[in-house]
Amino acid sequence: MFGSTVAYSYLVTPKLCIQESDPARGYITSTLFFVSGLGSLIQSTFGTRLPIIQGPSFVFLAPIFAILSSTQWKCPSEEEVLSTTEEELQEIWGNRNNTSVVNTISYRPYHLVDRTFTFEEAASSASKNWGIAFITILLLVLFSQYLQNINIPGCSCSRERGWKIEKLPVFKLFPVILTVVTAWVICFILTAADALGPTNSARTDLRVQTMYSSPWFRFPYPGQWGLPTVTISSVLGMFAGILASVLESIGDYYACVRLACALPPPPSAINRGIFAEGISCIISGIWGSGCGMTSYSQNIGAIGITKVASRRVIQYSAVTMMIFAVLGKFGAFLNLIPEPIIGGNICVMFALVTGAGLSNVQFIDLHSSRNIFILGFSLFMGITIPKWFSGHPGTIDVGNDVANQLITVLLNTSVFVGGLIAFVLDNSIPGTDEERGLIKWRKQGLELNGSEGDQVTLLSPPTYDLPFGMNLIKRYKILKYIPISPTYNQNSLFGSVRSLFKKIIPQINCNRNID
Repeated sequence: MFGSTVAYSYLVTPKLCIQESDPARGYITSTLFFVSGLGSLIQSTFGTRLPIIQGPSFVFLAPIFAILSSTQWKCPSEEEVLSTTEEELQEIWGNRNNTSVVNTISYRPYHLVDRTFTFEEAASSASKNWGIAFITILLLVLFSQYLQNINIPGCSCSRERGWKIEKLPVFKLFPVILTVVTAWVICFILTAADALGPTNSARTDLRVQTMYSSPWFRFPYPGQWGLPTVTISSVLGMFAGILASVLESIGDYYACVRLACALPPPPSAINRGIFAEGISCIISGIWGSGCGMTSYSQNIGAIGITKVASRRVIQYSAVTMMIFAVLGKFGAFLNLIPEPIIGGNICVMFALVTGAGLSNVQFIDLHSSRNIFILGFSLFMGITIPKWFSGHPGTIDVGNDVANQLITVLLNTSVFVGGLIAFVLDNSIPGTDEERGLIKWRKQGLELNGSEGDQVTLLSPPTYDLPFGMNLIKRYKILKYIPISPTYNQNSLFGSVRSLFKKIIPQINCNRNID
């Protein structure tokens, strides 16, 4: 999760008008690690209780950039940088909180939500020194793809066997860190040899002053950037990211279950997982990180490599992240990484994230002309429409400033445009459940079919029970109607709702003769 978390702060801080030498860059990085650790602790303890790491989600970049690129947000002069930065963070913080409330009550997966990212931001960072960026890309591809099956001899220790020399999958486990360290060393050598210009972004001594100006200890505290401000347009823009994040997280839950060889999670665990992510997003907004939280698939992949699927490992890791975040020099140190290295790293990671997003359509019938049209059209228009509107600011003018900003932000958000088009087409163009991929999706454990076709919900197995209070929860039968309760039974809830409607709504006589 190191690469994604550091890359996120590098992408967001320039949009917040934070200069490279400003210690605030390190503060935001530390805040991201802190809220990621706190979110991971909540998720693994009270959420799905699966060994899943939470981290800043890239799906929120599109709406965030759309908000910050609107006419309301322009980078000020150096004298006004601090105050404007606080105001911008206040709006992102406030809108992140409002959409997080929606996330906490989003219990069901959304079908075929499109995802696109701002690749220009990756190219912008890499272009500051394409040589170093290409070296970073080549190293990351080499370590993560070509050398992933090569193991390096190292020491391991266990209670049963003690110390032992065995081969470890180092390149599989640490491709990002190995890439960053190697490229950083190369930049250090070039800087020491004076092979780079005095203002070259690949130099390792450009931001050394931030190490001296940052405190040794700094606790990321709630409201550190001031009180939040809220606009309707920004809330709806962030909501588009929420939909994509929900879909991504549900897929991660089932991937984690398969790698951990656990029982399929019941609906209550899925509900609790999305609820926990919503709480994490609210915490992230309160702490002023400027982003939402989601499950990190790369850490789930590490389970398949290490064969370690213990939630305690994640809980210890979460506490470790929070401890590092309190060290002020830690965020400042990460801020020393030359930006071309981060740019090269982002280029590869965006490709992986895009591929992971497209993998969600694996369940649909890609031989169907219906699905091919919906997928291709939504992807193309989801990229084209925001691209055009971003290049033609001020096009929207309906006579109301609030409405103008609302429409502008939404049409500049690729996730919203592509997702809305896909949603409308998928629910209006006739298609079978098999074409839509619903049959294969249900086989992943979302639902089981009864003997007569009725939906039967699995009750929560002990793996997904809360760490305490289960006797009290089982004692109160009413809790089986609460979607996040371990004893939740959706059939009981839906049956009660149906019975209630039958009592409230009078029976209509449909046997009348019509002349």
